Amino acid sequence: MKKQVSVAFMWFGLMFTVCLLIANIVGQKLIAVGGFEITAGLLIFPITYIINDLIAEVWGYRKMRLIIWNGFLMNFLAAIVFRLSIWAPASPHFYYQKSFALVLQSSERMVVASFIAFLFGSFLNAYVMSKMKIWQHGRHFSIRAVASTIVGEGADSLVFFTIAFSGVMGHRALLMLILTQTALKTGYEIIALPLTNFVIKKVKKTEQTDVFDTDISYNPFKVKDI
Repeated sequence: MKKQVSVAFMWFGLMFTVCLLIANIVGQKLIAVGGFEITAGLLIFPITYIINDLIAEVWGYRKMRLIIWNGFLMNFLAAIVFRLSIWAPASPHFYYQKSFALVLQSSERMVVASFIAFLFGSFLNAYVMSKMKIWQHGRHFSIRAVASTIVGEGADSLVFFTIAFSGVMGHRALLMLILTQTALKTGYEIIALPLTNFVIKKVKKTEQTDVFDTDISYNPFKVKDI
């Protein structure tokens, strides 16, 4: 029996992956804001968590699990293509090889940190959303949206910065960076809550779908179980 997905689900899944790819490209730049340093990826990366909340809320954890792995694989593919593009011999008429490599090349440590942090943060976010929806009987979406973001974004920042900068930055500076990133990303989610609530209500009404994840497996590797 074939399993069908809606256009809305595909659109949000695509948007999730695109935002993830953009965030990882621009995330190498550090921005100074009011004496704090943040990555440029903060401009768009929190949108992936908003979409994570939306998909987990409307279609459930199992559908979000599929989207997370799709985003991971597309990001992995992008990293490989970036490396191959940098390694390929440049034409004599291409004068920007060093700049091209500087923008697209991340260290192996950064790439590993990004991939591991993404999986930890995204799955924890979807798990918390799914479980809290059951505990709250579908009410109080805003509470679980913020709670799941704190857990997910906190885990993402903790894993990423610990792997990427441990031994490079002092413990105090590293802790401040983790807390600042988590707070700002959570603030992003809170500011977007009115719009997120509106979109979720519209999607639920249009799709006539409101999944409760009772008696499912939360194993992140059971991708075929959708």
